[in-house]
Amino acid sequence: MTGAGFDEVIHAPNRLQICSMLAPVDAMEFSVVREALGVSDSVLSKHVKVLQDAQYASVTKVRRRAWLSLTPTGRKALAGHIGALRRIVEQAETGG
Repeated sequence: MTGAGFDEVIHAPNRLQICSMLAPVDAMEFSVVREALGVSDSVLSKHVKVLQDAQYASVTKVRRRAWLSLTPTGRKALAGHIGALRRIVEQAETGG
């Protein structure tokens, strides 16, 4: 799903955090994301692979360092997912 609303790929807590961290930047080093999430290399790699398979994220390797970034498709999907979450919260707050 891309940009239309609630997105199961993004919604997993670690993937939502990854996307949220990458949204305001062009790219972020793998190790910075790993440390911020407090997860192992393998856990982060698994989540990044899911995002890559959905074409939401890309990995660029430069001199033994991996850089993560959201693709335009990923940015659109994140924006749609955030919109869907906002609608859910509004329903909870207004009771309708």
